[in-house]
Amino acid sequence: MTTMNVSLPDALKTFVDDQVAQHGYGTSSAYIQELIRKDRDRLALRRLLLDGAASPLAGPADAAYFDTLRRGIRDSRRT
Repeated sequence: MTTMNVSLPDALKTFVDDQVAQHGYGTSSAYIQELIRKDRDRLALRRLLLDGAASPLAGPADAAYFDTLRRGIRDSRRT
């Protein structure tokens, strides 16, 4: 693991300390790591949504379409 030093104004340091105490993070590093993971996941989801919006239509997203998706998920859990 690599170390990174970050400078924060007093108000942000206090905020981080409060979040660590209130939400059970072991350290301020654990809290910051969680924020970075969430931001990475948010960006990945945004990319998927934009890619999906830019892709050609595959067909109608009607009730039958979603029933097929649900069936596929149920089937994959059984195996």
